[in-house]
Parts: sequence; C-alpha cells; structure tokens
Amino acid sequence: MPEVPKNIDSKVVAHFGREWSHFDQSGVPPDELEKTFQRYFARFPWESLPKNAKGFDLGCGSGRWAQFCAPRVGELHCIDPSSALDIAKRNLARHANCRFHLAGVDSMPLADASMDFGYSLGVLHHIPDSAEGIRRCAGKLKPGAPLLLYLYYAFDNRPFWFRAIWRCADLLRLGISRLPHPIKLAVCNLIALLIYLPLSRIGRLAERAGIPARNLPLWAYRDKSLYTLRTDAFDRFGTRLEHRFTRKQIEEMMTSAGLERIEFNTEEPFWCAVGYKSRQGSSRC
Repeated sequence: MPEVPKNIDSKVVAHFGREWSHFDQSGVPPDELEKTFQRYFARFPWESLPKNAKGFDLGCGSGRWAQFCAPRVGELHCIDPSSALDIAKRNLARHANCRFHLAGVDSMPLADASMDFGYSLGVLHHIPDSAEGIRRCAGKLKPGAPLLLYLYYAFDNRPFWFRAIWRCADLLRLGISRLPHPIKLAVCNLIALLIYLPLSRIGRLAERAGIPARNLPLWAYRDKSLYTLRTDAFDRFGTRLEHRFTRKQIEEMMTSAGLERIEFNTEEPFWCAVGYKSRQGSSRC
C-alpha cells in the first residue's frame, strides 16, 4: 500500500498554495531575486557536483530558486505538496530539465541514495517534525552529496531585546494566521507597508551613514522591494505552524540525519547551512 504522509499540515499547505498563487514572484526585480539566491547558496559546492547532476528542490513554491539552479544541473526535481506547483510549472516552463512532483517530504517520489544534491529553503520549519523532514531529505542523497537547508533561526545570535520584540510579533502571528484569507492578506499588506517598509529603510539609511545597524529589526530587508516585503510579511504572519531553531539545534538535527562537514552562513540569512551525506552509512528514512 502507498505510504500515507504524516509529516504535513493541510492548513499550512493550503496557505502556501494561496501565497504563491498571489505572490508568484513576477513583481520582483530579477536582480533582487538573483542577489537573494546568491546569499542562500553562498556555501553551496556547485564546483564539486558531477556533470549533469540530478537533485531536488523540496518545497519549491513558485520556483523562484529553481530558475537559477536548473541551468546549472542536468535534472532538477521540483517538489511541493500545494497548488503552488502549478505556478512553478509556469515559471519554469523554459527549463526542460525540471521535473514536477505534487508531494510532501514524506512522499518524495525519488529513490533513496539517488540524488547528487538537494536543497530545501524556508520549508522544513513549517512541518510538524522538522528533524524527521531533514532525515527524509538526507535519505535521498548519494554518499558525499550536499544538502542545503534554511530553517527559521531562534535569534540565538541576537541581543535579548531583539528576541523580546520577536516574541511580541509571534503573538500577533498566532492571531493573524487564523483569520480568513482575504482579511489575513489585507492585514499582512498593512504590516508590510507600515512596519516592514519604514524599518527596513531606516536600516538602509543607517548603513549608508556608517551607523552600525545589523541588530536593527528588519535590517536584512534594507535592499528589498515592496513586493518582497509584502510576500514575506504574508509568509511570516500568515502561517499557523512555525518552528525556530538555534544553530546548535540545526547542527544536531543535520548530524542525526547522517550529514557531516556542516558549514553555516556567517552572514544573513542565518542559519543557512550545507552538509554532506556521510559516506560511512545512511540516514534513517
């Protein structure tokens, strides 16, 4: 009998289907998307991949990262459990080497130990068991293959007051995420316009003035368009299920999944990390 997916939340899946249908990334300046892609993939070992490498993008959403990965590899499996997969198919239509799968992390239609690389950015913190999700991803990799991950971090490198502001914002998320979709979208747009936009621009002005600004809330958005601010506000405040992890916790989960030689970004986005499937054994699938 086919495996019944368990590590998934249907309401979260529906939310992201609506998110990527509304924010299909057509309004983001191409250079902004590519710059963000380079930040996420700063430590990804493109040069060590085999020729015509085969890999996967788990939680591909609109395909915004796949559009930059597909030209660099032989085959890219774009996997998403939501209706966003239709957006990805449209956005990636010119890339004949993309394969599309309507599936979650529990039901990836890939053979174990068959992939030369994999990545999952901003996805596995939105499932019930993130550690198990990492193990599933690692199980699809060949020995020595890299896995790039981005999980929401617990602000463990930030001052106390920064974490206190986040806790207040998280209380708002718990309420906003349960609103009907049209109201939720409107509220998140207001948050982007009235909070994200002014705070991010204050961070930009401070940076240009030579004032230390890295700990200012939303400093990481200083060079982002309003379209991205709206997308990320909806992503952040519209999602019912969210886990956050310290760097130590992320490293422990990756190690437990059979990954080694783990390297973390030392700049935003924290704690984006790449690890390599151990050649000494396989992770539990």
